Amino acid sequence: MVHHIMLFKLKPEVTPAKLEKMMMTTRMTLLKIPEVLSVKCGKSIREDSPWPFFIALEFESMEKLAVTEDEAIYMKFVANVLTPNAAEKISLHYEMEPGKNVKFS
Repeated sequence: MVHHIMLFKLKPEVTPAKLEKMMMTTRMTLLKIPEVLSVKCGKSIREDSPWPFFIALEFESMEKLAVTEDEAIYMKFVANVLTPNAAEKISLHYEMEPGKNVKFS
């Protein structure tokens, strides 16, 4: 299992209401992708956080993550939700099954 976490800095024009809509759209859209096992997203509790928005996705393998990144639904989500609202992004990947080499999963 692979946990894919993305942290986002948002553009100044993203209001709290816009962020709420982004969170709802994230859940509704990304759960339509068969390779995505779970979707979590949220906003920072601290208003002064440099990374006020996150998305966490779970996949069976890095291969399933790669398939998702080429998926039309995902590409449309990035173009319509993330690109217009995110100023910067950090992506992190974590293995969730100790001892298993996810590179070859």
